[in-house]
Amino acid sequence: MAHPSQLGLQDAASPVMEELLHFHDHALMIVFLISTLVLYIIVCMVSTKLTDKYILDSQEIEIVWTILPAVILIMIALPSLRILYLMDEINDPHLTIKAMGHQWYWSYEYTDYEDLGFDSYMVPTQDLTPGQFRLLETDHRMVVPMESPIRVLVSAEDVLHSWAVPALGVKMDAVPGRLNQTAFIASRPGVFYGQCSEICGANHSFMPIVVEAVPLEHFENWSSLMLEDA
Repeated sequence: MAHPSQLGLQDAASPVMEELLHFHDHALMIVFLISTLVLYIIVCMVSTKLTDKYILDSQEIEIVWTILPAVILIMIALPSLRILYLMDEINDPHLTIKAMGHQWYWSYEYTDYEDLGFDSYMVPTQDLTPGQFRLLETDHRMVVPMESPIRVLVSAEDVLHSWAVPALGVKMDAVPGRLNQTAFIASRPGVFYGQCSEICGANHSFMPIVVEAVPLEHFENWSSLMLEDA
């Protein structure tokens, strides 16, 4: 969960998000080193009156500052491509959930069950209970078992939406007439918040996403209660 004046990303709650955090730190360190080197060169060039013909016209220096950026780009590109392939990998999901975007709420359908589905609306500010977050809490949470591969099929009924949960490292566009899929594994129990990340109309800011990861036994009890209520 993000908090005021937070500088970094949210704590990772899935293996993919952990990889994204490591790549973020890796790329940021490279940017920091490049910025430091450039600043040092600028200060030296401005503060000294000495000149050297071997610096002003040097084949070796030109070779270095041509090859070095290419090496740095490779150091950034290879980990990035690896994570892109990891994010697309979906191996034997234990549960499939279809998330449909509407103006302006989400509906979820657990396709492995015969009749398990519900709509998820934002809880109005006046109905919030102590401890709930304004503009982020919903009346029905998407409950999933932890440490299990979950596949999410994402689509929309009216306009473009985007199903995004930062702590899980998941963001997938919901396009009318098209079925996109993504996957995640919740590595720990908890409640993870997200929002629609595609401008979809007047109430775009009021269709949050809440994913609750629970142990498998608790998920089975929850699904049984939901089927009985249906």
